[in-house]
Amino acid sequence: MQLTVWTYEAPPHVGAMRIAAAMEGVHYVLHAPQGDTYADLLFTMIERARKRPPVTYTTFQARDLGGDTAELFKTSVKEAYERFRPQALMVGASCTAELIQDDPGGLAQALGLPVPVVPLELPAYQRKENWGAAETFYRLVRTLAGPSVPPPGSKRPPRAPDQPPRCNILGPTSLGFRHRDDVHEVTGLLHRLGIVVNVVAPLGASPADLARLGEADFNVVLYPETGYQAAQWLERSFGQKSTKVVPIGFGATCDFVKEVAALAGVDAAPVLADTRSRAPWYARSVDSTYLTGKRVFVFGDATHAIAAARIAAEELGFEVVGLGTYSREFAREVRAAAAKYGVEPLITDDYLDVEEKIAAAHPELVLGTQMERHTAKRLGVPCAVISAPVHVQDFPARYSPQMGFEGANVLFDTFVHPLMMGLEEHLLQMFREDFEFHADAAPSHLGSHGAAAAARAEAPSVVSPVAAPAVPPVLEPAAAVAASVLDRASPVPSADGGPVSPPPAPPPIRWAADAEKELHKIPFFVRGKARRNTERFAQDRGLSLITVETLYDAKAYFAR
Repeated sequence: MQLTVWTYEAPPHVGAMRIAAAMEGVHYVLHAPQGDTYADLLFTMIERARKRPPVTYTTFQARDLGGDTAELFKTSVKEAYERFRPQALMVGASCTAELIQDDPGGLAQALGLPVPVVPLELPAYQRKENWGAAETFYRLVRTLAGPSVPPPGSKRPPRAPDQPPRCNILGPTSLGFRHRDDVHEVTGLLHRLGIVVNVVAPLGASPADLARLGEADFNVVLYPETGYQAAQWLERSFGQKSTKVVPIGFGATCDFVKEVAALAGVDAAPVLADTRSRAPWYARSVDSTYLTGKRVFVFGDATHAIAAARIAAEELGFEVVGLGTYSREFAREVRAAAAKYGVEPLITDDYLDVEEKIAAAHPELVLGTQMERHTAKRLGVPCAVISAPVHVQDFPARYSPQMGFEGANVLFDTFVHPLMMGLEEHLLQMFREDFEFHADAAPSHLGSHGAAAAARAEAPSVVSPVAAPAVPPVLEPAAAVAASVLDRASPVPSADGGPVSPPPAPPPIRWAADAEKELHKIPFFVRGKARRNTERFAQDRGLSLITVETLYDAKAYFAR
């Protein structure tokens, strides 16, 4: 039984809140018990938004369940409209209130409000946050842009020769991973191509803006998880084509520029000739040769995971040893990408499954979500966050896009710095016993007399003699404890009633002190793998004590 639900994605009503909080002139009335108001914290504390999300909760309590909760909801809708006077109203139920089945949509429609009312039916126990955001955006677009749809069979009129091409940018939301900066970067890229941005939605858009989405020539879908469904409807209704390439990474940004230029009928050459990105040069520099062949495990939402795997493999020379997503709606795209890199795709929303696969793959770098950050920390592996869910530190005050040519620079730093810092830590560990650089060495600029004085100043006034142990200390791993427990277990009776001894447990494996000391000279990000391989080597040969010779024998064996 899986006890963890909504680990990577919140319930779908939180996705609806992301749309409402991103837009202007929209209000969301949420039928929810008192405890479900926690969602406000996601925006005010995690995203550090300057205002509360435009959401009114009915906040019914347990004692209200014996009364008329439907009337309570209608009262909340009327009060919200009178107080906020929105241009459009969304109504729905949280995961808990869904069980009451009060039909928020029908109740709100019966009030006859003078603004569009968009009912949201978001099955909380079948769908999750990103789907909820996509469905909400689709419903809003269909409701507000629907009256402008031309009759069936109508051909889209050609653009006037003196008019520049126009596009919509679809998908960015509130609480999105770097969405604000991505929009700024991509908008500047489109302007350099001579393309006018008609509407950015839902981030910063009003209901009136959604009503004129059909005026654009094509759509740029930055985040398929939230914008693809609405883009499909716009293509069917207005004949607007949509982009398929997401401009994350240098190569993908170049492909995006070519795709957009083809849709707009403009020349991409000037922009491609002046990319303003330092990432390709950095990747070819001498310092980056240290990164070649590093094993990387990638997990996140489908868009960012696929993009990160491409950057790692094609732009930085890493080896992708794992690729997965929690976005089940885009599992097909992730499976295709995984086949390209020759790895088994991981489609799951159970963080324990992800942790198990990371441990088995022995990566040297993890690119994932906030959950993988915790996993990598436990495993002692460097990690960079490239996808939601994220924490407050992933909403920086500085300009830090993921998309476009500047985003390629940011991603290079994001991927490389954890590995470089890992190298620095390894060097510190290597030299900690050096005669000149060890931790107790006095500063060299003090000279011999100054060094002696510094040593005397730092020396303790009283030194208690400690007897050296007669036997070199050894470490007793968890396997030894488990074996002792098995030895104390009661015998299991056989079919004829007689006791049957349990199978002999493998001998407990211990590490000699000098072997443990030698193990710590191995870089920390592969030390766990070296320990596991050595213990398996010793266990296969019936050895109970790992010495320095055993460690090097195992190294030679696995290096074949």
